[in-house]
Amino acid sequence: MKSIFSAVALFALTLSMQAQNTNVTETSKTTVTTVKDSDGEKKVVKEQKTQEAQDIKFKDTKGDPLNKEMEVTPVQTTSVTQITNPDGSTRTVHVDRSAVYTSPGGQKYTLALDPLGYRVTSSELKKPAILRATSTNTYIFRSKDRTSVGYFDTNGDFVLENYDDQSDKVSIEKYTRVK
Repeated sequence: MKSIFSAVALFALTLSMQAQNTNVTETSKTTVTTVKDSDGEKKVVKEQKTQEAQDIKFKDTKGDPLNKEMEVTPVQTTSVTQITNPDGSTRTVHVDRSAVYTSPGGQKYTLALDPLGYRVTSSELKKPAILRATSTNTYIFRSKDRTSVGYFDTNGDFVLENYDDQSDKVSIEKYTRVK
């Protein structure tokens, strides 16, 4: 009895696997950044893997069994970036927010991945500021003169909330992503 049940289950499983028709495209891009400083030469390896999957469906299932038109279906894209630091540690970034952003005053800032989070550079900053992820989808922003909390909104813009000790108020700055 067990063998009959197992055979039926195996047969049903193989039929369900054959019925899943999808077009899958996988691409991989590897970038090696070499930094030379007083400590020597360090390499950071950034590997970005992108997978696009699209279900295959036919417009008309009746009629000619050989020549059928494909129905346009949505493409699901997943992208994972894996960064290997010079010390051998690896971290995974599911959404890479590296881009150029403009401040409310028109100043341009560049966010770039670094071994622990993001590095913020600008012609206005002498030393790069840093962004470090927290467990609540926010980032701690640390520069020479301030520490703030920021997050990315639904449009992909970066919103920074600054606390002022003297006025005991929070001010909000929105940095718009340059497209």
